[in-house]
Amino acid sequence: MQFTRSSIAQSFNPHHSKEPSMKSMSTLIPMTAFALAFTVSSGALAQAATGSGKSVDMKTEQPAAAVDMTEGVVLRVNPEVKKLTIKHGAIKNLDMPGMTMVFQVRDPAAFDKVQKGDKVKFRAEMAGSVMVVTEIQVVK
Repeated sequence: MQFTRSSIAQSFNPHHSKEPSMKSMSTLIPMTAFALAFTVSSGALAQAATGSGKSVDMKTEQPAAAVDMTEGVVLRVNPEVKKLTIKHGAIKNLDMPGMTMVFQVRDPAAFDKVQKGDKVKFRAEMAGSVMVVTEIQVVK
């Protein structure tokens, strides 16, 4: 059976016929079965790849003790919006090269520890689409 644009359009045209024809049903059933099989198999493959029914991002689910501290220098402290600007080295747990960037800060008490110009070691994690400093220490 050969499918053309007009034969497919006629199969789904509500004005073409009051009752579905055998030709349109014979086209619709295999297409529906294929779409259903593809959807189910895609979900099963995704589930098998993670070993469970949920999506897993290995970079964000490491225990805190396993995450290395990253060295950096505080360039700006902005406690009003809970942010620090840090020029940092590579953040290994996030597979990020060294650069200067703004981080959210999880614990507001961190602003009592750091000042502009301080050399620090810190841990950062992804919280949704935002990078958050979860621990920070001033290096003496």
